[in-house]
Amino acid sequence: MIPELAGPNKVVGAKQAKRALRAGQAVRLYMAMDADPRLLQPLVQEAVNRQVPVSQVPSMKELGMSCGIAVGAAVAVLTKEG
Repeated sequence: MIPELAGPNKVVGAKQAKRALRAGQAVRLYMAMDADPRLLQPLVQEAVNRQVPVSQVPSMKELGMSCGIAVGAAVAVLTKEG
């Protein structure tokens, strides 16, 4: 479990993650190691370009549970407060 993803300052999913990265709201990108690399690669590249740290999570199931959702998640972004 990732404690910081239990709070309200997060977005889950590729579209929301891309939006948060482009808006400058992302603090850290979390990616599931078992997610589709074609989905992850552009998001990781965007995070690197914007100097947002990237953390790896072993599975989509674990990332989903950490975010408090009942399904797996490929990516999640910890966002700035407010």
